[in-house]
Formats: sequence, C-alpha cells, structure tokens
Amino acid sequence: MAYRVYLVGGAVRDALLGLEPRENDWVVVGARPEDLLDRGFRQVGASFPVFLHPDSSEEYALARRERKEGHGYHGFAVDFAPDVTLEEDLLRRDLTINAMARDEHGCIIDPLGGREDLERRVLRHVSPAFREDPLRVLRVARFAARLAPLGFTVHPSTMALMRDISASGELEHLAAERSWAEIEGAMASARPGVFIETLRACGALQRLLPEVDVLFGVPQPAKYHPEIDTGLHVQMAMDFAAEMGWGPEVVFSLLLHDLGKGITPREEWPSHLRHEQRGVPLARRVCERLKTPNRYRRLALMVTALHLRCHQLAGMKPAAKLRLIEEADLLRRPELLDDFLRACEADYRGRGGFRDRSYPQAGILADALRAALSVRARDLDTTGLNGTQVGNLLREARVRAIAGT
Repeated sequence: MAYRVYLVGGAVRDALLGLEPRENDWVVVGARPEDLLDRGFRQVGASFPVFLHPDSSEEYALARRERKEGHGYHGFAVDFAPDVTLEEDLLRRDLTINAMARDEHGCIIDPLGGREDLERRVLRHVSPAFREDPLRVLRVARFAARLAPLGFTVHPSTMALMRDISASGELEHLAAERSWAEIEGAMASARPGVFIETLRACGALQRLLPEVDVLFGVPQPAKYHPEIDTGLHVQMAMDFAAEMGWGPEVVFSLLLHDLGKGITPREEWPSHLRHEQRGVPLARRVCERLKTPNRYRRLALMVTALHLRCHQLAGMKPAAKLRLIEEADLLRRPELLDDFLRACEADYRGRGGFRDRSYPQAGILADALRAALSVRARDLDTTGLNGTQVGNLLREARVRAIAGT
C-alpha cells in the first residue's frame, strides 16, 4: 500500500528558526501498522502505533485523530486509520509553530499559520482542543523558557486557556512522570526563570509548586538582596546558572534552595534566620511529589541545607570547614563538589548588583576538600587505638591539613 512520509514538529520549527534540530519526528499518512512492520520497522508505544526506523531508529508515527473522553493522559480516543489526513494530524498538536510539516521535496505544509507565528515570535495554540491535555500548560511554559532569547512570548488567547486549565483542577490529574519530563526540560532551557514566570502568570505555579509560588512577595534584606523579592531572586539565580551552562541539576537545586523563606513568620521579615533548615523538608516534599531522579534530589537537598554555610567560608575556622565537608558528604563523594559550588555561586551572584562579583568561596572549599582527602587513616599511627579514637585522630589531622591551605 502506498503511503506518504512527512517531517513534522520541532525539527521543522527549529530549522526555520536556524536552530539545530534536537531530533527528527516523522508522520506517516495513508498507512496501516502492518505496512511499516513489513518494511522492518519496530513498533513501540501502547496507546497508538509509533515505529522505529530499522536503520536510523528515528520515530515514525501513523497520522491520527484524537478525541477527549476522560481525565488525564489516557482519557483520549485515538483513530489512526489510513484515511486520517496530514492536516487532521497537525490539527491535534499544541502550538502552531509545532504544527508544520515538510515533505520529501522540502516544501513546508503549514495549514495553521505556524510560519507567521514564528516570524511574530508568538506561542499560540492550534485550537480550543488545546485544553484537553493539561500537560500543555507546562509545555508552553517550557517553550517560552527555551525560546525567550529569540523574543518569543505567549499569545494572550493561549494564556487565557492556560488560566482556564489551571483553574479547572485538570493539572491535578497529571502523572508525576509527565510533569517531571517537562520540568526537567525547562531546567535545561536558556531561561528557566521564564518557565516559572509563565506558570505563575497562568496560575499553574500555585497548583504544581505552591512552595515556590509563595516566595513571590516575600522580602529579603536589601543589603544582601537588592532585588528584595525572594521569588525574583530564585528566577535570577536559575537564569544565571543556565547562562553559565551549569546544567539542569544545578538549576533545579536553585529552584528549591530558598523554600524555607516562604514559611518565615511575617513578623521576622525581611530576616530569614534558619531558612535553610526549614527549607529541607519542603524541598524533600517537592522531590517526592515530582518523583525526581536521585541525582536531582541529592543536590537540591544539599544546596538547600548548606548554601548559606558555603557563603560564610571565608570567615570559617578549619574545623568548621571540615564539618561542612562532612555534612555535604564530600569525603565519600567528592564528585558532588563542582555542582554544589556552582549552585552556591549562582545563588550569590544571581541577585541585583552582584552579577559581576567574584566568589572566592569556591576556591576555599575546593582547597579544603583537597587537603582533607590527602589525609588517610592508613598513613597515621593508630597503634592501640579503637575505632572512635582513630576517627578522632583522623579528624584532627584533616583539620591541621585544612589549616595549612
């Protein structure tokens, strides 16, 4: 049976923007599953037929129609019959800039105005069916974060739909795994702070990350935080880390690092004593709710608990430096040092007027850890000592080594 293949979605969009496409997705029109299986494609996916190319392993999906029938991701009736047209397949997509296709001759098929919206730098929904999948709220926010450097903004009509979705309670039906996939992508974007700003503008931040939402409007001492607002500082720190190329794990740790300030009693504002300790249970709760991978959770909890101590390194005595190293588990896992220091530096420099300041604490802690690791129990005279005594002797030797840095 004859069928037609089109390049669709992000690859078409990114090529028109002059960006390097991250991956190629293809849609197949006029085919049945057996047509692709007969040509060596391998079927994956349970909800609808997606096939992996036998040579490139790129994804090929049969053109399909969708109709919402219930809550959540699985509440759709899907039709992938051979008579589904390319235009029908494009109509089910989220944004006009993602609803273009390119044929084998390089011609762009754009029935919904995606190319014009690319030129206008607008993120606009394809149809009212946008609201049928609440995950699209997060997807739009992620695209806003990724494309912000190019001047993209969310169309007012799309933002209105996102507000309706947020108010409807549909976000509560999202599986944690689906939400996390979008959040992780946003943490790797060019402007992750825009992701938070967009979610907040449509009311989704309050639904998905209420611990972060309450940070907006919470003041901090102007001496240390000229930007004053805690939520704004979080966005600035995230964007600073992203600009430095420090990775999504660091950016996510900054999203959570000041959660304790959201529960500071108002009568104590703008001071936030012990906000690190108060923030740890909140950060743990967010990680559990989102089912974040261990590497994200570990760094987020570490930065939340210890970022202020890192800022205070210059005035610390050697024993205090060793305690910080031990609490951060850096003796056992020294590979965590770089991301911890990056997050702390982004926290320090991601605030009004601090961007161009140096962060000597990074070198101080790196030197202290290097000195501590150079001291090993096997190099000490532990004759006749029990385990506790050996541990004390080792700590004393490490403190002396740190003092020499």
